[in-house]
Amino acid sequence: MIQSLNPATGKVLRSFDPLSPEALEAKLAVASSAAKSYPLESLDQRAFWMRRLASLLEYDREELAALITAEMGKTLAAARSEVSKCADVCRYYAENAARMLAHEHIPADVPDSHDHRKAFVRYDPLGVVLAVMPWNFPLWQVFRFAAPALMAGNVGLLKHASNVPQCALAIEALIRRAGFPRGTFQTLLIEARRVERVLNDERVAAVTVTGSEAAGRAVAAQAGWLIKKSVLELGGSDAFIVLPSADLKLAIPNAVKARCINNGQSCIAAKRFIVHKDVYDEFERGFTTRMAELRVGDPMLESTEIGPLATTQILDDLLAQVARAKAAGGRVLTGGERVPSTVSGGGNYFKPAVIAGVHRSSSICQEEIFGPVALLFKVNSLDEAILLANSTPFGLAASAWTMEDAEQQRLSAELQCGAVFINALVASDPRLPFGGIKRSGYGRELAAVGMREFLNAKTVVIDGPAPAEQPILLEAPKVQMEAPKHVESLQSSARLLPTPSVKSADAKSEELQQKPKRKQHKANDEDNDPPAARGSVLGLR
Repeated sequence: MIQSLNPATGKVLRSFDPLSPEALEAKLAVASSAAKSYPLESLDQRAFWMRRLASLLEYDREELAALITAEMGKTLAAARSEVSKCADVCRYYAENAARMLAHEHIPADVPDSHDHRKAFVRYDPLGVVLAVMPWNFPLWQVFRFAAPALMAGNVGLLKHASNVPQCALAIEALIRRAGFPRGTFQTLLIEARRVERVLNDERVAAVTVTGSEAAGRAVAAQAGWLIKKSVLELGGSDAFIVLPSADLKLAIPNAVKARCINNGQSCIAAKRFIVHKDVYDEFERGFTTRMAELRVGDPMLESTEIGPLATTQILDDLLAQVARAKAAGGRVLTGGERVPSTVSGGGNYFKPAVIAGVHRSSSICQEEIFGPVALLFKVNSLDEAILLANSTPFGLAASAWTMEDAEQQRLSAELQCGAVFINALVASDPRLPFGGIKRSGYGRELAAVGMREFLNAKTVVIDGPAPAEQPILLEAPKVQMEAPKHVESLQSSARLLPTPSVKSADAKSEELQQKPKRKQHKANDEDNDPPAARGSVLGLR
């Protein structure tokens, strides 16, 4: 049984039966069929569906945000922002995919090279890609995979975290409502143990995993045995470095945000705060005060800043990590304990903590702390700060605060991680590659490099005589410009106009103001779909 639990109350929201073996096989068959036909759709057609998906996300933002908060506990404000970010990534790839997928032509006049008449690299989709996704950003983590994958012509199978099944079904329903053909993106409500069976299927070409180190190891080992492409985005123990020239009025409030984003449950949340001795005392006072002032409570209330942790197990693990930090010499400056529920029925509430003085050689310094607990360290120099920042098995990202150019250059070059943000919070952005090194994973998501992770970079060489020149026409033939397939009927059902590749602010505003109807397009073969793909955006009524 797959259950959706409200972490604010501990109550069961809904329960689902896992897919039967026969139902799973049917979904794999549909995905395999779609992988043959979907790449034949024009890029303009895919972009139209993707823009419509962005509009649906914005139209249903409140409903989707409430669902996210109910299933995993982030504040309603944070959930709204997550939905909006999903719409942004859809538009980004709709507007930029043509550039990213364009053939790369190789000059024919390179010295000492074969004099080919034509040589280029083309990017072709791999086919069916399995996405094993986490609960902490239940929409964003999926859409940052789905948007580039679908624009590139790939087909997606989603195995979402078992505690967010309603979000998983909502995503599939949204993509179908946007007009994407049947089978291009499906949710698999299955247990974790059955991921191996799906990955073993010859119809699945590749896999991407965002989650724990243990999950990444298991899937990557299986993918390696099968010689299938894989991308891993795993844990992090990001450093937040503060040097003497930093503007503490900016660094301190951003440090609180960096530690407590998503109730502290984010791979790119800062976990270790490494502060130069010259500004340590002032930083410690300001940071501890602000962490102590955070309002913990019902995530549905607009005044709440920290909601419950997603599961009881996460709360128990976090309390155990606090105990180990104290045993390793740590002094708890604030928080670190369970908070009585403000909502009837219980809840996984935790008081954000700041712990200073933990021995650097202790095991807790080598772990990812997945909750609002900040470890505070004092250093004597930039060299020591970089050494401490790199003394972890993880390498996802880092944030550093300094106004000195020489320090900025060294930090950018010497920090061992996938991203360095100077005087800014670490954040994922559709325009920037995202991913880590060491035990934080391999491969990249987002930007052009993320889209190409699941594409075949195919070298094409054409030799021989050039084709005969075509006669010049004195009068160009008249061409009737037609909208992509389905566009007219989708415009009618959605009351949306096709969006140009470069959109003015006024045009975007007009698109957002128009509310798409919820009628499923006829071409989707609705009668053969599961209930979750029809009706409400959530598919749950």
